[in-house]
Amino acid sequence: MIDLKWLREEPEALDRALARRGLPPLAAGLRERDAAVRALQTAVQEHQARRNVLSKEIGRARGQGGEAAALMAEVAALKERIQADEELLRARQAALEEELAGLPNMLADDVPDGADESANVELRRWGEPRRFDFAPKEHDDLGAALGMDFARAAKLSGARFVTLFGRLARLERALAAFMLDLQTREHGYTEVAVPYLVRDNVLYGTGQLPKFAEEQFRTTTGHWLIPTSEVALTNLVAEEILDAEAMPLRYTAYTPCFRSEAGAAGKDTKGMIRQHQFSKVELVSITRAEQSAAEHERMTACAEAVLQRLGLPYRVLVLCSGDTGFQSQKTYDIEVWLPGQGRYREISSCSNCGDFQARRMRARWRAKGERATEFVHTLNGSGLAVGRTLVAVLENFQEADGGVRIPEALRPFMDGLERLNPDG
Repeated sequence: MIDLKWLREEPEALDRALARRGLPPLAAGLRERDAAVRALQTAVQEHQARRNVLSKEIGRARGQGGEAAALMAEVAALKERIQADEELLRARQAALEEELAGLPNMLADDVPDGADESANVELRRWGEPRRFDFAPKEHDDLGAALGMDFARAAKLSGARFVTLFGRLARLERALAAFMLDLQTREHGYTEVAVPYLVRDNVLYGTGQLPKFAEEQFRTTTGHWLIPTSEVALTNLVAEEILDAEAMPLRYTAYTPCFRSEAGAAGKDTKGMIRQHQFSKVELVSITRAEQSAAEHERMTACAEAVLQRLGLPYRVLVLCSGDTGFQSQKTYDIEVWLPGQGRYREISSCSNCGDFQARRMRARWRAKGERATEFVHTLNGSGLAVGRTLVAVLENFQEADGGVRIPEALRPFMDGLERLNPDG
């Protein structure tokens, strides 16, 4: 949600910011509608003040035995006018708020300009892709002999689901446990167990509603299945005023995530890359404005640490203006090397949302001894997507016979098991 004060004072800046996202200028129309709302608010207040004055005059007239019929008629007319104006005001405010809710976050100044992902800028790489003395397979070709079953999942739920059996299921669980231990024990995140069903206001607060409703799953009770635990973790501070000393707050959660993939028709229909249900370890930070840029770098490093401990080659990119998500000011994508596909694929996005979500959630902070409040800054990132990390482990550590070596960092979570054997 943008700052209305900013819109009123710097409309040209809003239009420049929208242009970077490929959107037309909207400031003039928004200012006009905002001015109409404020004018109507003023009119209502003036009518209410006039009604109060008249009510006192009626009391005095009656006390002095005078005639009050004309005054009472004016009060009655004012009452009807106020009711009508208040109803119109609510409608105009709702329409303006809905329009503002559809505007994306304003990009950070250092986000590179570009129309699409081809303009994303690579910042660094870590690790050298392994050289195989055989043709490496993709994860779903390997997985058939290791306990990965798409056909049975389809029988249960349809396309874009998977069933994992035996040691492969345990390996996925080991990855999640490893990630949580790393983030909580070494990086200072607090683990949180969150609900998987949330209300409208929670998805609105982080920006998934109303714009991306079709990408979510909704229940018959009006709840929504979480697309990521970010929505629950970030909303932990909704409607709250935090103490300055409490920040930054750092939360992590391991949850299933549910997405309809409505905007991804035909993309990655093969394998585990893009599923309706997947698991993820999420990282969320709540900070003050002056902390958020440094926290963004820190969070990205925390996500990178997972891949480094596992020995998985990756690269980090900063997304361009045309590829940065709706809620984000600036996003780093981490892409892991998948030898079966012969390319890097996204495994984490770490985003600084500034005060965009905080304005929607009304989440603020206050310095000790001060009355004034400021909006917090919110950040989120995958630390990591567990299913995609499993994919990366299978492809990078595969062997010629179809078996897979287990990275050393995961062996303590697998009772020392060193290898997944095909069909065993």
